[in-house]
Amino acid sequence: MPTIDPTAFSAALLAWYDVHHRDLPWRVSPRQRAAGVRADPYRIWLSEIMLQQTTVAAVKAYYAKFLARWPSVADLAAAPEGAVLAEWAGLGYYARARNLHACAKAVEGEHGGRFPETAAALKALPGIGDYTSAAIAAIAFDEPAAVVDGNVERVVTRLQAIDAPLPGAKPLIRNEVAALTPRERPGDFAQAMMDLGATICTPTRPACAICPVRPFCTATKTAEAERYPVKAKKAAVPARRGAAFVAVRGDGAVFLRKRPGSGMLGGMSEPPTTAWSARADGALGEAAAPFAAEWRLVGEIEHTFTHFKLTLDVWHAAVTGDPAIDGWWSGPENITAEALPTVMRKVLKAASIGTAGTDRRAAEPQTKGKRLHGTG
Repeated sequence: MPTIDPTAFSAALLAWYDVHHRDLPWRVSPRQRAAGVRADPYRIWLSEIMLQQTTVAAVKAYYAKFLARWPSVADLAAAPEGAVLAEWAGLGYYARARNLHACAKAVEGEHGGRFPETAAALKALPGIGDYTSAAIAAIAFDEPAAVVDGNVERVVTRLQAIDAPLPGAKPLIRNEVAALTPRERPGDFAQAMMDLGATICTPTRPACAICPVRPFCTATKTAEAERYPVKAKKAAVPARRGAAFVAVRGDGAVFLRKRPGSGMLGGMSEPPTTAWSARADGALGEAAAPFAAEWRLVGEIEHTFTHFKLTLDVWHAAVTGDPAIDGWWSGPENITAEALPTVMRKVLKAASIGTAGTDRRAAEPQTKGKRLHGTG
């Protein structure tokens, strides 16, 4: 691989970033930074956890709501887990929300409410791995840590024309980023690399003609930018099936229960479903219902998780008494505040339960729910 002069590279990239950086709600701009404003580690951490496997566009509204409700790590640590999960509902990858809450508690209880200032110490906290620890350390505490997300992987594989496929090439890419990261302004450098990948060095039709680091890029010289990064062939995504049972009381309340704290959608709310997972189908048919009622099959929904696709048959019943299983009735005024993941909101929609929680079955025809995700 060609040797890149790290001083010249970072100078070119940072000069571009100073002018063309994205304005993001958690970011301290170069001008603010020059005026002495420091990045808030709480805000950086919150945004980075939310941005894992999710787009910037999808995160902005969730970030604003979280920050308004819990403006400090102490506020978040004191919140009930159920409230955190409810605010997270719809953002996906729900283990992140549980780890977010656990991390806030650890920072408050074990570190006096202050985030550790090194990547190594940050990585010891719940839910913080190599990327997130490096990002917080670089952006909030000026540690010259190698920050590598999907955008940065794309930039580096093109700079060096790295033929080794991902994910096997990750250590090589990390070493390249570490060699390029300057000791001055490492946080701005990390954000500049991300912005470059998100706005110029895009997955398709990259804007190589206006790229600030074009002179350093091997793939541009061979007109093969879109060939990189090389990715290993993915295995076929398995398809799983299961059933969901939506019981509705006369006043419009829906019966919900809490899923187990570990595993898929851990700790989230749901109308009862059968024991589906990424590895196995759940039971099907009326016989699989969690309690006796006059169940009617009203449709099905499809939902794609990272490692599998799920189809749930949706059953509906009008119920007068209390089911003999653990759970609670959620009234029309409360249903939107429940910690319902996207797949369960699809189930309720298929059973004609509206966003306000009312049962619209008599007024609307039966519908099928149809089938989130990305980086940026």
